[in-house]
Amino acid sequence: MFKKKVLAAIVGMGMIFSLAGCGQTNDQPKQPAAGNNEPAQVEELKGNVVIDGSGTVYPLMAHIAEEYMTNIQPGVSVQVGRAGSSAGFKKFIPGETDFADASRAIKDSEVEELKAKGLEMDTNVMEIKLAYDGLTIVINKNNDWAKEMTDDEIVKMFTSKAVKGDDKVLWSDIRAEWPKEEIKFYGPNENHGTYEFFYETILGKKDLVSSVNLQQEYSTLVDLVSQDKNAIAFFGYGYYATNTDKLTAVKVDFGKGSVEPSLKTIGEDLDYAGFTRLVYTYLNLNYAKEKPQVLDFAQFIVSPEGAAKFAADNGFAPLPEATYAEYTSALKALK
Repeated sequence: MFKKKVLAAIVGMGMIFSLAGCGQTNDQPKQPAAGNNEPAQVEELKGNVVIDGSGTVYPLMAHIAEEYMTNIQPGVSVQVGRAGSSAGFKKFIPGETDFADASRAIKDSEVEELKAKGLEMDTNVMEIKLAYDGLTIVINKNNDWAKEMTDDEIVKMFTSKAVKGDDKVLWSDIRAEWPKEEIKFYGPNENHGTYEFFYETILGKKDLVSSVNLQQEYSTLVDLVSQDKNAIAFFGYGYYATNTDKLTAVKVDFGKGSVEPSLKTIGEDLDYAGFTRLVYTYLNLNYAKEKPQVLDFAQFIVSPEGAAKFAADNGFAPLPEATYAEYTSALKALK
């Protein structure tokens, strides 16, 4: 997990994470040179790497960036933003960033926008799958009645019933034995891929309840739910995993018994598959060819010391080693 002082710095800096180079540490990893015992010389790189996008992916990418700048290339400044998946693509498409982090796959409409800028997927843009995330439903610690729900009940409560804007939902509307108190709904706003995944995949594009309070910052959502016994929210597993003292994760029954989201259950073939999704970063290959630091950081992301190593620390389930190895081979071919 992040060092406490690094986490404090990230919060203080707001939307952008950027550490200045501070000299190479003594424990910087070295690759042995072939045929002798002398360490191979690591090319010292300089310049910037600019990333923006998913707030869900942000802690993982920021952790990777911290490791890279501290122990691999102190002369490179990796700036990681968290504007949201959709907002990140709006910067990436016109070439304002080197990478776009996303908690959902790029849309056909965004691919068309790339084409309008002369950029083709696979030729000019590489999609890199980073890890698995589990969409997590969280409630207040004092809520002792809704700790387990079916996926249908979750859809029912979050789906709008409004006729003229009055969309009040009581807990007892979901189960008769639950309190006759109004449910307070929360979630990330439309800038985030998490919102789009929940709306499109989980709710099947049915309107969210009109009383839902949508926020840009995940830390705000954590605070709001932790302060209201009747609150419920959805976001990525990582933000729950770092706030288990404040929140309870709802166990979800997908038809075979209740499943608690965890790194042991999140995956496309595991028990929490119903709410599992991939998270991504998208690389501008033109920039990777032009700027050595961009290509080098991309290679670090997919190396055993990158996403594979730090995924679990940030609430994600890592992908199979073979998946990262394929990206490594493709990136090496760019040189």
